[in-house]
Amino acid sequence: MKETFGTRFARLRKEKGLTQDFVAEKANVSPQAVSKWENDINMPDITLLPMLSDLLGVTTDELLGKETVPAVRMLDASQKKPFEQMLLRIVVDSKDGDKVRVNLPLSLVKICLETGLSMPEVSGNKATAEALSNIDWQQMFSLIEKGVIGELVSVQSADGDNVSIVVE
Repeated sequence: MKETFGTRFARLRKEKGLTQDFVAEKANVSPQAVSKWENDINMPDITLLPMLSDLLGVTTDELLGKETVPAVRMLDASQKKPFEQMLLRIVVDSKDGDKVRVNLPLSLVKICLETGLSMPEVSGNKATAEALSNIDWQQMFSLIEKGVIGELVSVQSADGDNVSIVVE
């Protein structure tokens, strides 16, 4: 049987060690309202979902019960795309509001690295740039060739910059 919103909400709240009173205070609702959510009598207002998901440490999709695809997964031989058709996506969201999206054919990246070129710095943040420079690209390509895809790298710097590297 599929887990109801109320059951899921109560489970997530308890996993975080939060009380109904604490959640109610943060959501600016009564503890009785939180109890009604957990007993599937009522649902929270849609405008509260982002705050509640942050509070519980899940996405709004997870809070609402949407099945999620694992960030990283292994494809079998019949599902794998040829290496030449795969993309390397680098996503940078800086704390200052800068958004950088780089989409490169994976084969081009591999050729560049094999010829001695380095990955360009995608952030002015020293910690983020250092984290990306420490990636073992040969090991990453080995995994990709075996069928590993998805979000292979996710870096959140102390300064608030977010960088992810996705292979698809």
